[in-house]
Amino acid sequence: MPEKASPRPREGNGEAPDLTGGAIGLKADLGDNKLVPKRSYRYRESMGQGRRSRVVRERQQALIGYIRVSTGGQAESGAGLAAQRSAIRAEASRRGMPLARIYEDRAASAKSLENRDQLQEALAALAGGEASVLVVAKLDRLSRSIADFAALVRRAEREGWSIVACDLGIDMESPTGGLLANVTASVAEWERKIISTRTKEALAAKRASGTRLGRPTLLEPVIAQRIKAERVEGRAYQAIADGLNHDSVLTPTGGRWSPALVRKVAIRER
Repeated sequence: MPEKASPRPREGNGEAPDLTGGAIGLKADLGDNKLVPKRSYRYRESMGQGRRSRVVRERQQALIGYIRVSTGGQAESGAGLAAQRSAIRAEASRRGMPLARIYEDRAASAKSLENRDQLQEALAALAGGEASVLVVAKLDRLSRSIADFAALVRRAEREGWSIVACDLGIDMESPTGGLLANVTASVAEWERKIISTRTKEALAAKRASGTRLGRPTLLEPVIAQRIKAERVEGRAYQAIADGLNHDSVLTPTGGRWSPALVRKVAIRER
């Protein structure tokens, strides 16, 4: 008698596993008692001579916000952070998507991505599938470097999430939005370089004309002459400083004299 075909392997629920494509479903968010959409990504990868299928991740259809201020003063006032939070919440409401969390870096520069702990946590959450969109109120809150921003765009595309900048209407989920984001970042960096170059050229021209740059000196000429004269006589910087402090002569900032400050004045008065 002919052999019977072996039965197709079953999983625990009695159904054969679906390894052919993605599936959209709903997952309960117990914190807010809302249904949060989730997406399963599946793909096939080659393993030597054979092939196998595996599920990559399940990504929550939610937003993550990121806000940043550059200085401690801005962080203490809270105004800049509050405005950014408001813009991110408005974007979440407009899209009808839950806002998982807002990460914030205080007194952090945008020159680098590595020195911002909260941004790194947000990126890790996105990579782990906790959200599908990273929202910033302004593009420069995320990055001021075209190289860093381009790296973020590539990472987002590779990991399956997108970037939204509210101020410019940039939405990385669309090809046009991706192009606009790259062009905007390029123009911003070009503008900063132009301003820097013009500033350096202006300062060089002033130096060439003999203009003294920096803060104007507040030191009275008679004190400068005293320091110069005592140095000519061979007195040490410490001795000159002690003499000025003994005579209750204050520094231009109202403090006590030090050997280093006396030396600075003496060099300038040569």
